[in-house]
Amino acid sequence: MNATLWLIVFVTLYWGYCLYWGIRGSRLSHTAEDYFIANRSLPLLVFILAATATSFSAWTFVGHSGGVYSDGFQYVYASFYAITIPFTGMLFLKRQWLLGQRFGYVTPGEMFADYFNSPIIMRLLVILIALCFSVPYLGLQLQASGILSEVITRHTDYPISEEFGMWLLASVLITYVVMGGLRAIAYVDNMQAVLLAVGLIVLGTIVLFYVGGWEQLNEGIAALAQVDLVDSAKPSLTPDGNSHYLAISGMVQPVWSAKEAVGGQWTGIMILTFMLALMGIQSSPAFSMWAFSSQNANAFAPQQVWASSLIIGFILIIFTPIIGMGAHFLGSDAAMNQAYPEYITSIMVPNDLENPRNLVPLLIKLTTDISPWLPGLLAICALAAIQSTGASYMFTAGGLISRDFIKPLAMPKASDTTQILFGRLSIVIVALLALIFVTSYKDGLVLTGGLAVAYGLQMWPALVAICWWPFLTRQGIIVGLIAGMIVVTLTDKIGQDFFNLPWGRFPLTVHSAGWGILFNFTLAILVSLLTQNKEETQHRQKFHQVFKNHASLSENKRGWILPAWFMVIGWFLFAVGPLAVFGNTFFGDPKDPISWLFGIPSIWAWQIIWWALGVGMMWFLAYKMEMSTAPTPSKSDSLASFEK
Repeated sequence: MNATLWLIVFVTLYWGYCLYWGIRGSRLSHTAEDYFIANRSLPLLVFILAATATSFSAWTFVGHSGGVYSDGFQYVYASFYAITIPFTGMLFLKRQWLLGQRFGYVTPGEMFADYFNSPIIMRLLVILIALCFSVPYLGLQLQASGILSEVITRHTDYPISEEFGMWLLASVLITYVVMGGLRAIAYVDNMQAVLLAVGLIVLGTIVLFYVGGWEQLNEGIAALAQVDLVDSAKPSLTPDGNSHYLAISGMVQPVWSAKEAVGGQWTGIMILTFMLALMGIQSSPAFSMWAFSSQNANAFAPQQVWASSLIIGFILIIFTPIIGMGAHFLGSDAAMNQAYPEYITSIMVPNDLENPRNLVPLLIKLTTDISPWLPGLLAICALAAIQSTGASYMFTAGGLISRDFIKPLAMPKASDTTQILFGRLSIVIVALLALIFVTSYKDGLVLTGGLAVAYGLQMWPALVAICWWPFLTRQGIIVGLIAGMIVVTLTDKIGQDFFNLPWGRFPLTVHSAGWGILFNFTLAILVSLLTQNKEETQHRQKFHQVFKNHASLSENKRGWILPAWFMVIGWFLFAVGPLAVFGNTFFGDPKDPISWLFGIPSIWAWQIIWWALGVGMMWFLAYKMEMSTAPTPSKSDSLASFEK
């Protein structure tokens, strides 16, 4: 069979699997709890793979390597989201699971409304956050599917436009999500998580093969840096005179817009605040519902430490740099072709990657020369990665509209059947909004997704209040949340498009998520100081008593709390913060490959070492500090009384 027929076969098998779980999930959804949170019964392995697939998607598979291609190892720091995303889950998932088991919450809106004694405002704010997150982030996934179909079918007998491919692939996604609910999403995500990992490993291996092996790759990277030093058409050098491919551009730069930064926008503070933005993924409402759906809390630690930090982290820190940097030696970089033809394997044409977002789809198409079935398999890996996150977020937004808007405000006696019906209708509406959004506001994969996760991060103060800090009041959280959303909008590109502001996108090379959470937390604390109420404090303590009974740290480990704080702060400062600038030269001069201690650029060695240390940190916190281990029983409040 030729490549087109193989692609049809793989797509048919994949869509058949999705539709099977859509039908099966529909048959098992007898109640609203069945449909929206799988009756709190997702098994351990199912949750691990589903949560991992939801965390890493089109951004990871399609956009990440393209970012490395254009920005070099500056952008490889984004790979640390394999650690920072589950770090958020480690702070909040176990405790939300406990509350879900104790009080029977189905949506985070119900949890926040109950905790803050705010039956309307908190529900509406959570729905707003969910929509602001879900619509652009789902649009991100759908746009990636359109790009994938357009690039792969280009120059064939049946080319598919980006817009048509986007709408076509969205139809399948909507079908199985609407039919099967969270259970269908979870079981489809299981396959999608595996395909995502396998696809990136295979693509990295193929690029390494074409480049000529590990040694040839690193020699090519050194040559690419030399081209960057002398080619005026390349982005400017960093303030220290290093190639932007091999060094970040300082701790911070005092510019009105990050695009004005010398040597690229990736300063230490930009990397840190970008990591904060991505931490918004597991603080978004979708992950609260994932927490409620898990059969028990034993799934959280392995997902956070082994599936995400270790396995996905290894793939991102090793294979995506191979794909992104190696693509410069495949014929697409005209300057590199001319300066160092000895490092070039010409399987692409010059300037084929004017838009780096096309890198992975183009590589998939080029694998036809290796085997006729390989492009079809890799296309399904990409499609699975694209749909894994989109399904969860569109479903969450639909569930919130049904359970937190229609049921409490319009139909308080709505039956389970009615709730499911409105949930399904809401899912379709959210998907259509996402398609319209991405069609009318094309801002690239990373830009659109970055805005979405910045909104998701604004849930942090509310989650901190519920899970850790009863001092924060309803008034403080509401004021902070509204302020954070406004500030995110005004410091991101969408704010520049609609308002004539004196600053640009990401002023002072600080991501909009960083600006938003700064104002959010500050106002939440200040307003909480002024609005303390004894009765409301006692009400909130009811929830924190559950944590005291079942999630308190063992007495013999309390001495580790202060060292753990130093460990976390130190890791964030050196791995993904301002002090990461030391990684530019710590293991060798970026301009002198002979000085590279491990035979690879200093910045890459620094990233690999701090990734490994990050995995160790996550293991210590999740297991030894008991932040993601199974809850403990209590004499006064038996866990068995409410745990399935």
